Amino acid sequence: MAGIKKTNAMRMLDKDKIPYEAMEYEYDENDLDGHHVAEFFNIPYEEVFKTLTAVSDTGEYMVFCLSVDDELDLKKAARLAGVKRVELIHVKDLLKITGYIRGGCSPIGMKKEYRTFIDEMIELVDTVHVSGGQRGLQLKLKPADLIAFTHATVGSITM
Repeated sequence: MAGIKKTNAMRMLDKDKIPYEAMEYEYDENDLDGHHVAEFFNIPYEEVFKTLTAVSDTGEYMVFCLSVDDELDLKKAARLAGVKRVELIHVKDLLKITGYIRGGCSPIGMKKEYRTFIDEMIELVDTVHVSGGQRGLQLKLKPADLIAFTHATVGSITM
């Protein structure tokens, strides 16, 4: 992997001996949509997962991962998390809470380990791509490895 600087997410996967492939892509600051990632690598949208951070009515931060082609259903997300309500955090708070910036937020290696929920669509794909912890970097890994590493709960969280 000459040329790709190790991110915290990559170091954590290395430490746990979880196989992954780091993949760089060109990005536009004004278009950080995950569809671009899928199109750049010519892979189905269902294999590229975005990472969203939310806060519950109890003040707990949570992480939700879902296909870039789907939209988070806040009611389903709250139900799966066992809380009354969740709302996405404001983008200006993302770095402070997760250690990542918009477009580079990975479910792996956040400042703290937050409860993580992954949409059930992950069970239908052979590989999943998530942010590597910086813009322009994706990590390709087995869905089961992502679920196990993040201690995620899998369920229906999309509209």
